[in-house]
Amino acid sequence: MITLQASGFLDFVQHQMGQFFEYTSFVNFTLGHFVMIVIGLIFIYLAISKEYEPLLLIPIGFGIIIGNIPFFPGLKIGVYEEGSVLNILYHGVQNGWYPPLIFLGIGAMTDFSALISNPKLMLIGAAAQLGIFAAYTVALSIGFNPAEAGAIGIIGGADGPTAIFISSKLAPEMLGAVAIAAYSYMALVPVIQPPVMRLLTNPKERLIRMKPPRQVSKLEKILFPLIGILLTCFLVPSGLPLLGMLFFGNLLKESGVTRRLANTASGPMIDIVTILIGLTVGVSTQATTFLTKESILIFVLGAASFVVATAGGVLFVKFINLFLKEGSKINPLIGNAGVSAVPDSARVSQIVGQEYDRSNHLLMHAMGPNVAGVIGSAVAAGILLSFLY
Repeated sequence: MITLQASGFLDFVQHQMGQFFEYTSFVNFTLGHFVMIVIGLIFIYLAISKEYEPLLLIPIGFGIIIGNIPFFPGLKIGVYEEGSVLNILYHGVQNGWYPPLIFLGIGAMTDFSALISNPKLMLIGAAAQLGIFAAYTVALSIGFNPAEAGAIGIIGGADGPTAIFISSKLAPEMLGAVAIAAYSYMALVPVIQPPVMRLLTNPKERLIRMKPPRQVSKLEKILFPLIGILLTCFLVPSGLPLLGMLFFGNLLKESGVTRRLANTASGPMIDIVTILIGLTVGVSTQATTFLTKESILIFVLGAASFVVATAGGVLFVKFINLFLKEGSKINPLIGNAGVSAVPDSARVSQIVGQEYDRSNHLLMHAMGPNVAGVIGSAVAAGILLSFLY
C-alpha cells in the first residue's frame, strides 16, 4: 500500500515537473532567439563602452533581450498578445502616439538660431533627404510595394521617431525592422559619416572658414515656429502630427512665458517616452517575426540610404559654393549634418573639421542644417504619407 502511494506520488511529481519544464523558456528556445539576444547585448555594449546613443541603445538592447525570451503561449505576457502590459505599451508605437511626443520634446530643447541667422542652410537639410527617395526607388525596383518602400526609405532621414511614425502607418509588419535600422544608424553616425565626408571633399574645402552667425533677436525666435508651422503644414498637411508638435515645443521654449511647460517637455516627458519607445521597439523584435530575408534587405537599404543622404548634403554644399563669393562659402564638412541625427551629426562635422584645422569651429554652423534636417525629414514623411497612405 505504501509502495503504491509512493509510486503515485513520484508519478505526480514527475508530471508536475514535466509541466513546469514546458513553461520554461528552454523548451522553445531557438538559434534565432540566441542570435537576437546577442544583438541586444551588442547594443548595450556599444551604448556603455562606446557611448553610441546610450539613451536609445540601452532601452532597445534590453528590449531585444526581453522580446527573445520565449514563453508558453497564452500567458498574455508577450508584446503581440492582446491585453498584455507590453502589448498595451506597444500601442504607442503601433498607433504613432510616441513620435509626436518625442518631436514636442525636441522642439522644446532646440535652438533654431543657427538656421534663422543663415536660412540657406535649410537647403542643406532638404538636400540630405535625397537618401530617403533614393532608397524608396531602389526598394520599389527590388520588389517591395510602394508603402513598404516608403517605410524603408525614411530610414535615410536618420530620424528614429519619424521612421516609427511612417512605418506604423505604411507598413506595420515592418515596424520593428525599420525602427531598429533607423536607431542603429543614428547611433553609428560617428562611424558611417566621416569616411563619406573625407571621400567627397578636398583639403582646401575642409579648411574653409565660415563667417560667425549673426545675433538672432527674440522676436525672430518667436516668429520662427509660427511661420514654420504655417509654411510647412500648408504645403504638407500630412506632416502635421510631427511638425505641429515640433514647432509647438519650440514656441514653448522661445516664448519665455511657458518655461515650466518647456522644461517638462524637454526633460521628464521626453525621457519617459524615450524609455517606452526604445523598450517596446526592442521587445517587438522577436526572432520568429524579425529574422527574415526582408529584415536583412531593410538593413542593407537603410545603410545605403543613410550614406546617400550624407553624400547628398556634402555634394549640395559643394554645388552652391560654385555660386558664392570667397569669404561667403560654406564648409562642405557641415553637409553631413543635413540628416536629422541631432546633435550627433553636427558633432561629427566639428570633429572631422578639427582633424584638419584645430582652430576651425564648425559646430555652431553645423547645427543649422542639423535642425533643418529634423524639419526636412518630417516634411519628407508628410510627402510620403500624402501619396502612399
